Amino acid sequence: MTTFLKALALVLSFGSVGNALAQNKEVVIAYQDMVVPWRYAQDAQALENKTGYKISFRKLASGADVIRALASGSVQIGEAGSAPIASGLSQGLDIELFWILDNINNAEALVVRDGSGVKTLADLKGKRIAVPFVSTSHFHTLLALEQAKIDPRSVKILNMRPPEIAAAWERGDIDATFIWDPVLAKVKKSGHVLTTSGEIARQTGKATFDGVVVNKSFARQNDAFLTALVKILAQTDDDYRRNKVAWVADSAQVKAIAKISGAEAADVPASLALYEFPTLEQQGSAQWLGGGAAKSLSATAEFLKNQGSIQAVLPDYSVGVNATWVRKAAY
Repeated sequence: MTTFLKALALVLSFGSVGNALAQNKEVVIAYQDMVVPWRYAQDAQALENKTGYKISFRKLASGADVIRALASGSVQIGEAGSAPIASGLSQGLDIELFWILDNINNAEALVVRDGSGVKTLADLKGKRIAVPFVSTSHFHTLLALEQAKIDPRSVKILNMRPPEIAAAWERGDIDATFIWDPVLAKVKKSGHVLTTSGEIARQTGKATFDGVVVNKSFARQNDAFLTALVKILAQTDDDYRRNKVAWVADSAQVKAIAKISGAEAADVPASLALYEFPTLEQQGSAQWLGGGAAKSLSATAEFLKNQGSIQAVLPDYSVGVNATWVRKAAY
């Protein structure tokens, strides 16, 4: 039995909510193709086994798609980047961020095609860059151009979802992309990294992250379920942090991540290493759910408004951040 499953069994033996948590409860969780430890718990059906809920996982192509699904009510919980979360909150969507899935760091990068002649950001003028609009990589694309004093109108920025970007790159239809794994790993094979979200964050102080958000109405009615979910998220991340050397291409963990995300198993260990996964203690700290995430969402919203992506910015984004279940999971 793996360290993660042993730890999960231990959690279940002490005050397990189990099937007694709720009978006949159902939830739809939207996820994307990000390469994160949580995929292993998804594949192991850890949340279903712990809570007794009927869970449907729905894979969507972008954070914007996740936000739309939350708005329509077709999903109750979803993974999205800080840019689409900021966009959703700015438009009055009744959701709240309750878990930082990852600090993106160097897991999103601006890659230019080999032979394109692009060596600096200034060389991007007139080139075709594909990004998923209203995503964290879209935000950092525009921010990078702004920092380099390049008019974004001088660059052909194309709105594409990750699978579309992979296909366009193969066809030679685009010169560059700012994207995450598994597409990032694929385009690196015939391209080179110009900059990363980690570098842009260090230069500007405006970091990006992926988070898990929930419909507020669902949250109010399913408090114990969310606490259980946070415990599993925390445990899976902790297992990865403590046992990185064991998460190799032929391990059960990495095979599961590859299956769920669509990545190549051989690429997963290197992809995981590009992210930072905050601990349960860090989640509730001032750096993240205790204040930092709200500040990041506010800065992101301001930028999106300046770009015309949203119409208004909230006076305070802490209304869309809730550390309740992180605190409960810690006890």
